Amino acid sequence: MYYSSFGILAVLHHIILNYDVLKNGRKGVPSSARYRYRQFLQALLVFYITDLLWGFLIDLRIRPLAYANTLMFFAFMGLSVLLWTRYIAAFLDKKGIRATSFLAAGWGIYTFVILGLIVNFFYPVIFTMSEDTVYEARFGRFIVFILQFLLFLLISIYSLVISQRSEGRDKIHYLAVGVAGGVMAVFVVLQMIDPFAPFYTVGCILSNCVVHIFVEEDEKREQDRITADARKEREIYTQVSLSLAKDYEAIYYVDLETGKYREISASRSYRTLEVPEDGEDFYKETRENARRYAHPDDRAFAESMYNKETMRKNLEGRRSYSYNYRIMFGDIARYYRFDVMLSNDGEHFVLCDKDVQDTITAETALLEKQKANITFSQIAESLASNYDVIYYVDAETGDYVGYTSNNIYGELKIDESGNDFFTDAKKNSTVLVHPKDRERLFTVLDRDYLLTALEGRKQFSCQYCLIVNGQTQNTRFTARKSSDGRHMIIGVENIEDEIRKENEHLRALNTEKELARRDELTGVRNKTAFNELEQSLQENIERGMDYLPFAFAVCDLNDLKMTNDSRGHSAGDEYITSSTKVLCELFKHSPVFRIGGDEFVIFLRGEDYTAREELVERLRQTSRENRDRKEGPVIAVGLAEYEPSGDINVSNVFDRADQRMYEDKRELKSAASS
Repeated sequence: MYYSSFGILAVLHHIILNYDVLKNGRKGVPSSARYRYRQFLQALLVFYITDLLWGFLIDLRIRPLAYANTLMFFAFMGLSVLLWTRYIAAFLDKKGIRATSFLAAGWGIYTFVILGLIVNFFYPVIFTMSEDTVYEARFGRFIVFILQFLLFLLISIYSLVISQRSEGRDKIHYLAVGVAGGVMAVFVVLQMIDPFAPFYTVGCILSNCVVHIFVEEDEKREQDRITADARKEREIYTQVSLSLAKDYEAIYYVDLETGKYREISASRSYRTLEVPEDGEDFYKETRENARRYAHPDDRAFAESMYNKETMRKNLEGRRSYSYNYRIMFGDIARYYRFDVMLSNDGEHFVLCDKDVQDTITAETALLEKQKANITFSQIAESLASNYDVIYYVDAETGDYVGYTSNNIYGELKIDESGNDFFTDAKKNSTVLVHPKDRERLFTVLDRDYLLTALEGRKQFSCQYCLIVNGQTQNTRFTARKSSDGRHMIIGVENIEDEIRKENEHLRALNTEKELARRDELTGVRNKTAFNELEQSLQENIERGMDYLPFAFAVCDLNDLKMTNDSRGHSAGDEYITSSTKVLCELFKHSPVFRIGGDEFVIFLRGEDYTAREELVERLRQTSRENRDRKEGPVIAVGLAEYEPSGDINVSNVFDRADQRMYEDKRELKSAASS
């Protein structure tokens, strides 16, 4: 009873001290070591329980239970040592030969204990127990304790030495490990001397207390640091918000899903609208404010912008968007711009209000000034599109002025003004335009044609080829109506680079699509390509195109798993590639698909379909020969043809071929075993 009382105290102390860690693994340890620390404490708790039961069972002289309990005592002692070394490596957060050595030592002691307990069933090397439940220690027990003593002593010396050269959290961690290891080393020696005293349990309690004390202090310092950092970060965010507030009338931080919001700042004039600073439903309250304060002509638009679905849709695929409408301050209307930006977490958005009345007024004044010279304002509009030549044409008279930014016509001289644009353009086209495009361009270069083409749309474009210095050049002709409705603006631009980039993109895209349909290891088509083939065949069947015969040959590689397990995956890859070569050489006129690790499908049409039975028989013969020689790939195969009268789906053909393949696979294995 005296011995068991220590075990009871150890269990109670262990649960009280480590309750939070045992419950959720979060208290007092670095995140990288939480899981291993919790494992160690759980194993130690089971060890305490077996230790206290040992005293009771020895006193009651229940030999079978006492013997089994002694086995568990040593097993969980070894497991706790192993988990201790694993935790120490994670707790110190160090990697290298020393940490690896400690882990290896922990595994070594645990393995020695388990092997010793197994041997103990046949020959008592750890302990023996007489018929009247008398425990007697054997030499193996002393070896176990000596190994533990050396491990704890080395860990203690190493950690204490390193702690003198460390600072901050590292110093605390090393001191904790060093002191705990020293305590365990002392009590292991005492337990080795007296097997009937609970010294080992007492040592575990003390060392656990040491680590707990050090870790609590470490956690407190870390929490203080985190609190200080959080305070500093909040201060930074406050300063950033105040700086942004100078550029906006109001800033709102809104939960995209629930609509809960907070107003970060607001100008004095904006506060006269009495918009609340915090709220539960941004969408509802802002729609109500739009009805109260938006300009009557803008009210419907303003209300439509404050729906959760509308805002979510506008933010799809982009981080921000903006819109404008007018807000009434008494009898005065002012334009406001609203910038909506999605937050990094994707669950909130920031809405910023800015008074842009002065900006819009200035822009309007600038536009009015530009209209003083209508010709140059229209040319400026077109030059923004980077045209090489721009013509400003009177649609009624044909008068025109041409502005050239880049001379795309080589040495040919083009008049920059004239009285009949359409006649001059056709005349130049006979010299400049490639013969294959001349007739089409003559049709386009007609006043009535262009006016008709521009009805109901903003612009009309035509692409053709010029001949410049004997070389063809892709060119685009774009026409649009001016704002007065009387003139046309016609731009000509060199699109050679654009066409080249488009072609390169198409080539790259086609290459990428082809690679996506190729098996990386074998180079044949993959399952994606086969799924597309199945879909195409199914569409043909559904459209009634069942007069096109085809067949599937489903193949499976025998013994691929055995090759991988016995000779390695590189040998398995060689087996797959050699099997692929056999299939591709045999079915020369049919696409081969690799649809699984060891499964292939051949789509038979044309010549291979006609000779399908012969080709499949040749494959089976090759597989039998390879099987008998035990050299080369052995491939099971099943063949099935599309039957228009009974096959509704492509999968019907595949399933028959797959079933026949399994029959062939069983036959190959049966013949091999006999």
